[in-house]
Amino acid sequence: MAADVVGYSRLMGEDEAGTLNALRQLRTELLAPKVSGHRGKVVKSMGDGWLVEFASVADAVTCAIEMQEGLAGNENIKLRVSVHLGDITHEDDDIYGDGVNIAARLQEIAEPGGIVISDIARRSIDGKLAAAFVDLGAQDLKNIAEAIIAYGWGMTALVGASTALPLPDKPSIAVLPFENMSGDPEQEYFVDGLTEDIITILSKVSGLLVISRNSTFLYKGQAIDVGKVAKELNVRYVVEGSVRKSGDRVRITAQLIDGTSDHHVWAERYDRRLDDVFELQDEMTREIVTSLEVKLSEGEQVRVWRRQAGDFSAYEHFARGRERYMDFSRESNAQAIVELQTALDINPNFGAAYAFLGWVETSNARFGWSDNRDEALERAREYAEQAIANADDPGIGYALLGTVNFYQGKFEDAVAATKQAVNISPSNADCYQIFAKANIAVGNWNEAVHAAESALRLNPLIPENSLVELARAQFHLERFKECYESAVQVIERKPAWLTARVLAAAAAASLGRTDDSKVQISEILRKNPKFSVSKWARYQTYENDSDLQVYVSGLLNAGLPQ
Repeated sequence: MAADVVGYSRLMGEDEAGTLNALRQLRTELLAPKVSGHRGKVVKSMGDGWLVEFASVADAVTCAIEMQEGLAGNENIKLRVSVHLGDITHEDDDIYGDGVNIAARLQEIAEPGGIVISDIARRSIDGKLAAAFVDLGAQDLKNIAEAIIAYGWGMTALVGASTALPLPDKPSIAVLPFENMSGDPEQEYFVDGLTEDIITILSKVSGLLVISRNSTFLYKGQAIDVGKVAKELNVRYVVEGSVRKSGDRVRITAQLIDGTSDHHVWAERYDRRLDDVFELQDEMTREIVTSLEVKLSEGEQVRVWRRQAGDFSAYEHFARGRERYMDFSRESNAQAIVELQTALDINPNFGAAYAFLGWVETSNARFGWSDNRDEALERAREYAEQAIANADDPGIGYALLGTVNFYQGKFEDAVAATKQAVNISPSNADCYQIFAKANIAVGNWNEAVHAAESALRLNPLIPENSLVELARAQFHLERFKECYESAVQVIERKPAWLTARVLAAAAAASLGRTDDSKVQISEILRKNPKFSVSKWARYQTYENDSDLQVYVSGLLNAGLPQ
């Protein structure tokens, strides 16, 4: 653990005697007893900072939290604290090594009163303690060769998006990853797939607000405090459960909990044959919707619970293929194609398998994982049309079609298709994000803002993609202060995100905040010394050249090289 007093030189300059007395009190009344109480040892004291070694990561993290909580009311003395797990070398009553260096650099990016821990440290503590930390993304640290994934506690600038929103005026729900009780790690794909399917079905109900799987799956493997989860995701209801798969049978327990009162609204146990998995999903989601007293239109009743054809073996291959696609690499995409195609060989009417094949081909086209980009996009279009035609979930088919249209430069068609997607799946964050991107391309700035904000509401814990689209739309609406704030939230989580830095630089310049703009430009050119606005403009997606020129002018006015 590394800890450092914020503004030490300033404090000494203002009141040397008072600062020394406050530091002495800090050491004797807070630091020493907390470190000792958690089996720690101060191995280095630098006057305004300390390096502490612990027997376990849990001890270090708990100590750090208790220290910051103990200083919460102190207006003068604030600490930045970090925790890292790594190799160290003991020599002459001191410690050295990469572990020490990384801890020191992580401490530098902590906010006053905050704590930053490395990914390896977070994975070494129990789920309940880990849940107190939010994802800060990959951080480029001074003199550290590789970026370090970091998590933050008390980092107020990064958590406002998910905590400030009120509960909506309709039932809001988060489905947490079901627990695999089979004792077989190979069954994770099935259990995760079942959870995803429940989320997908519920997201098609217009009377519900359903949190994205991207946010809820961050809680996978953690000890769950339902009330805390509900507060973090700004929802009233939480679904949790477990799955035990054995032979051709599956046993599922599920419960719906009111996160504001910890009251169990509904609970059920299902013991079925695997061949009944589709009917089981439909039954479970119908009971959840009924328990929440959500009224469905006649059209929704047909669309939401349309039965998928085929036997369970097709679903198994589909679930494996979907899992491979989520791994997001050239190799995993190739494996996904094999699994998804096998599912379609068994069941040629499996709409979801067509949709995910389309997403695989779209990724292959976008990231150069295909020999021919245009052919990959055309294959994705064919799969989108098949997904819509087979329509067990037409929303994802329309979202895919809109994405293909977007990357083929058919922006108006992209808007039309993605609008269909959000109408069919009104709680699907991915559909809203694609809808925002398409609307930006055609210049529908207000529509894009609404779509991006909807995506943020549905996926509050992984907001970066939606925040970038929101910032782009805000820039064109000349809402420069909001644009800058949105872009900075992305930068704080993902420092290497170039689009966010470019927007932050342009927005700050438009606000007359030249120092902030120069900071962003300096960082852009440090990491991308050959950056030029003319080259950047070639990769921007606008239907109207006049919209592109507004964007380009903003970048040039900020001082980015032409």
